[in-house]
Amino acid sequence: MAKLNDGQIDVKPSALSIAASIRAAEGRGLPPVDKWSPDLSGDMDLHIARDGTWFHEGTAFTRPELVRLFSTILRRDGDEFFLVTPVEKWRISVEDAPFLAVDVEVEGEGRDQSLTFLTNVGDKVTAGPDHPIRVAQDDETGEPAPYVLVRGGLEALIDRKSFYRIVDTGETVPHEGAEWFGLWSDGAFFPIEQAADLPPD
Repeated sequence: MAKLNDGQIDVKPSALSIAASIRAAEGRGLPPVDKWSPDLSGDMDLHIARDGTWFHEGTAFTRPELVRLFSTILRRDGDEFFLVTPVEKWRISVEDAPFLAVDVEVEGEGRDQSLTFLTNVGDKVTAGPDHPIRVAQDDETGEPAPYVLVRGGLEALIDRKSFYRIVDTGETVPHEGAEWFGLWSDGAFFPIEQAADLPPD
């Protein structure tokens, strides 16, 4: 085993080569992972927890820059997630969404409103037609589980404090033949709950 200059996390040579490939491409923006099609290299013992923590062989990554580095070559194919370079493709496990939206900036009101999210890996994205918000129900708690699409089919789970902030900006409007409570951002309306299902004030 070799160390990836992290001091605490041992990683296999494949992970080292992945990191070297990313670092070689730094400064050119996000790598074009959608254009790379290497054969599957295998399964890597790398797991992303629901709270956004990355683990390798059960040990949490302690350096945010290392998480950011690996997040730039993350790709989703169907329901599976992979770390991809031009010559390697390693399957990893993701508990929920691969990213966590940890903050939100609200500008404007109503139809002119924009909601810009910051993720735990440094992505900044404004919800809109190309970056929709969706709200599912958590299977375990029954609570709403809100997500925003970041890039390439990769979503960020919106953390609780940010979700409460944006819900405060919501309004009820006619949508697809019914009254819906939802959110506006970048000219798009994202329904959260049908008005008939809302509890009385």
